Amino acid sequence: MKTAAQTVLPGKTRAQDVVLSVRDLAVDIRTYRGTVRAVNGVDFEARAGETLALLGESGCGKSMTAKALAGIMDPVCDLAGGEIVLNGTDLAALTPKERLKFAGPELGIVFQDALTALNPVYTVGTQLGEAFRIHQGLSAREAKVQAIELMKRVGIPEPESRVNSYPHQFSGGMRQRILIAMAVALNPRLLIADEPTTALDVTVQAQIMQLLRKLREEGQMAVVLITHDLAVVAEEADSVAVMYAGNVVESGPVSQVFSDPRHPYTKGLLESVPVHVERGAHLKSIAGSPPELHDIPSGCVYQSRCPLVQEICRAERPRLLPVNGSATNNHSETLPPRPGRAAACHFSEELNNA
Repeated sequence: MKTAAQTVLPGKTRAQDVVLSVRDLAVDIRTYRGTVRAVNGVDFEARAGETLALLGESGCGKSMTAKALAGIMDPVCDLAGGEIVLNGTDLAALTPKERLKFAGPELGIVFQDALTALNPVYTVGTQLGEAFRIHQGLSAREAKVQAIELMKRVGIPEPESRVNSYPHQFSGGMRQRILIAMAVALNPRLLIADEPTTALDVTVQAQIMQLLRKLREEGQMAVVLITHDLAVVAEEADSVAVMYAGNVVESGPVSQVFSDPRHPYTKGLLESVPVHVERGAHLKSIAGSPPELHDIPSGCVYQSRCPLVQEICRAERPRLLPVNGSATNNHSETLPPRPGRAAACHFSEELNNA
C-alpha cells in the first residue's frame, strides 16, 4: 500500500517516462557508537531526458543516496530497505554480482574527484575501452577505436594521440571529461553525477555542465545530479529533491520550489544566496549546522534550526505531503495540491503566507 509520500513526486506524471523510481530508500551505517540511519525513507523519480537534482548541505545524505543507487556503498553501510527500480528491475533485490550487468548499459556514474576515480597505471584508452571489452566482447584494437570516438564525443582534442596518455597527463577539466566518457560509453538510461564540477574553475564548470546537458539530450538519459550549488540546480535541473539529515524535506519542479519554497530549510538556502546585496550589507545564513547522525531528533529533523518551530515539531515528524499552489483563492477556497509539489513541514501553508 502506497503512503502519501510515495504518491508525490517531482516532474511530469507520464509513467512511460520514468527511468528510475526510488521508494522508501533507507541506508544504515555501522559505527563504534552503534548503527545510525544515514538515508531515511527517501522517495523520488527520474525521467528520460530530464535532470533531477538532489540538493542540500554537505552531510545531508546526497552522496550516500547516490552510492546506494549505484550499489557501491562502503563495507560499513547497509541497504536497510526500499526499492530502486531501474527500467522495471528492482536493483535493491539483486545480488552484487547480478547488479554488475547493469553498470554501463543501464547505469553510469560520474564521481566528483576524477583523479582518484581513474586508475593511474593504465592509459585512458585502456580504461575507456574496458566497457566495450567486457560488455560487447570487442578486441583490444576494436575497443581502442571506440575509446577514440568517445574522446571525440566529449570534446577532448587530438584523441588519436592522447588515447595512449595517462590520467596525470590531463588537466582537471579533461580528466572530468574522460570520466564522463566512461560513464556514457554504453549509452546508459540513467546517469548519476555526484558533484561533477568540484574543484574546477568557473569556466570549466560551465563547460562540464554544458557537456552533460548535451549528452543527456542526445541519449534521452535520466540524470540524477548531486549538488549543493543552487545556481547549478536553477540552470540545469528540471526537478529537485531537497535533502536534510537523510530525509527529503521538499520536492517538485525547480521553478516552483525556488519561487515558492514550502519548507523553512529550502527557504533558508535560497535566502542565503546574495543576489541583490550591496557592499557591507548583512548576508543571511542558516544558523547552526545539520545534526549528527547519532543525534537526529525524533520529531522534525530541522527543528533545531527552524524559525517556525512549535511543540508539534518536537513531538511529531512531518511526512512528505502534497502542498497547495497557494493557501486560498479570491473566494477563500482552499486550492487543490499543485502537481508534483510536496513538503515535509507542519507549517508549509504558514510559510507560504509569511
